[in-house]
Amino acid sequence: MAEKGKSRSDYIVNLLIRGMFRLVMLFPYRIRVPLIGWIMARIVAPLAGYTKRIRGNLAYVCPELDKSEVERLCFEVPDNAGRTLIEIYSGKEFIDRVRDIPLGGDGAQALEQAHQESRPVILVTGHFGNYDVPRAALIARGYRVGAIYMPMKNVFFNKHYEAAISTIGTPLFPRGRKGLGQMLKFLRSGGMTGFLVDQHMAHGAPLTYFGKVAPTALSAAEMALKYDALLVPIYGIRAENGLDFTIQVDAPIAHTDAETMTQALNDSLEDLVRKHMGQWFWIHRRWKPERQRTRAAANTGP
Repeated sequence: MAEKGKSRSDYIVNLLIRGMFRLVMLFPYRIRVPLIGWIMARIVAPLAGYTKRIRGNLAYVCPELDKSEVERLCFEVPDNAGRTLIEIYSGKEFIDRVRDIPLGGDGAQALEQAHQESRPVILVTGHFGNYDVPRAALIARGYRVGAIYMPMKNVFFNKHYEAAISTIGTPLFPRGRKGLGQMLKFLRSGGMTGFLVDQHMAHGAPLTYFGKVAPTALSAAEMALKYDALLVPIYGIRAENGLDFTIQVDAPIAHTDAETMTQALNDSLEDLVRKHMGQWFWIHRRWKPERQRTRAAANTGP
């Protein structure tokens, strides 16, 4: 029975998802991961309207893509999302698969030095590849890594989702005043904290992503400036076999001002997405141009 004050539809959706997860967890990891990817791409995405949203986002920022490329991405994007979700729920099997991945990229040495010196670090990534791969690999190496996250709107699903991401590592800080306070205390103690920078923030700065205005939160850069923390873009890039990953650590973003630094984060992610278009979560309403036009009209009214 649904909890008081909670949606019955959320309760039913959660039951269906939990049932599906329990079923696929009976399969070996190498079968389970692509199976959920296929289910997400071929069944869930069309029914949930995700395919339509992918097409709309691509038409808005990449109108030059031909039809065959768009069709390919309409499969690859939800396939990657499904794989990511079941990998997170696979706990120890997932951790064992990624724990020894070497850190590559121009920022790997700076990240190791910050770890040795217990210097605060803000790790920034996006909904790309599997964003929990770097966190799992760094924690397995003994790095102190926390993460701030947005609780799921479906409270029934959120209970086991939080348990799953906690298996990969803690501490976790839910968005909100209490979580922010805990996260700042951890950061000041020399910890590393992970942020996702690629979500639409209604009152964010009007920065650009794929050449279009994409309101973006400045909080990661502002905290880096305030606490003299390194601001480091980091990514878990899915390999062609669909199961393995590489970890790319970009050079730390130079401390200038929050908007310049955050635009550099957007540019870093965009550069990587253009090389691996199917690995970014094009299902997101990242730009929301209609809402931006409405707000602009309201601000210029009589």
